Amino acid sequence: MAVETLKWIGGIDGYADLIDQTRLPTEYLRIAIRTPREMWHAIKVLQVRGAPAIGIAAGYGIVLASQTIPSEATTTDLINTVDEACNYLATSRPTAVNLFWALDRMKQTAHQHPDKTVSQLKEILLNEALAIHREDSQMCRAIGRNGAHLIPQNGSVLTHCNAGGLATADYGTALAVLYTARELGRTFKVYADETRPLLQGSRLTAWELLQNGIDTTVICDNMAGHLMKQNQIDLVIVGADRIAANGDTANKIGTYSLAVLARAHQIPFYIAAPSSTFDLNIATGDSIDIEERDRNEVINPFGSPIAPSDIGVYNPAFDVTPHQLITAIITEKGLIESPHRDKVLALMKES
Repeated sequence: MAVETLKWIGGIDGYADLIDQTRLPTEYLRIAIRTPREMWHAIKVLQVRGAPAIGIAAGYGIVLASQTIPSEATTTDLINTVDEACNYLATSRPTAVNLFWALDRMKQTAHQHPDKTVSQLKEILLNEALAIHREDSQMCRAIGRNGAHLIPQNGSVLTHCNAGGLATADYGTALAVLYTARELGRTFKVYADETRPLLQGSRLTAWELLQNGIDTTVICDNMAGHLMKQNQIDLVIVGADRIAANGDTANKIGTYSLAVLARAHQIPFYIAAPSSTFDLNIATGDSIDIEERDRNEVINPFGSPIAPSDIGVYNPAFDVTPHQLITAIITEKGLIESPHRDKVLALMKES
């Protein structure tokens, strides 16, 4: 990516700076986030989105919470504030496990240092949040390296929603595979689903791929099957918001439909995600909490009414793809081919 999706400005008294993704692609605007409440709002309304990016943002949200404790207070006061901020930020969105993973990591960090001064613990918390950010960047690059060989020369790739730099700290997950393949000299075409109802594919993925010089065509979500039938798609690759222990994967609504279509047309279907997106406490995708968002996203998207205002609306933000429909999961640790519980657990145990 030519731009940073989010970053931390300054030291322990600094602030988070991020791209307001609700303004793309017509306006590139960066906003300063200075309080946990502002970070909660940014996550909730999708100013920052994508499971890895949400996790990074949550880490910085805890640093912002720590700023409310004066240096003359006790370390216990600071730890209690961290606990409260973690509980608060956890209510912003329910599905992306990276949010809870990062908050748990920040909470554990605070509790591991009760003997430090307030100033020292604030510095430790900032360093932990920066480490979450740095590690995600490294995982993105590794995912790209592990999956690039799957992109055929002169092939066509279909992707859904946005799993690129805008959703992570660096190259993305699904799009990291594409960027790395391009760096290796591969020539290919990308079809980007528009991704209703908030159009993350046409607004964000298309913008991002265009910025990086990759041949991209936007299609409506309901055109994917037609393209597959016409032999225009060689593989499908998408990201993930939570992966159960057996490999069942929650991703943006519409992903499951693509997996079914891909299987019907004998097209490989890949998930790209870091190990932080796996939730080994959940046995199957049936236990994944699916976020349902505001009805106006469907009937009044971006302030333009497209349906009767009093019509019934169902607006789940995610669906779950069963592991049986997934050709492989691409992680920073390697590929999990034909994923199931034993393979997932084996790879996650690797250092």
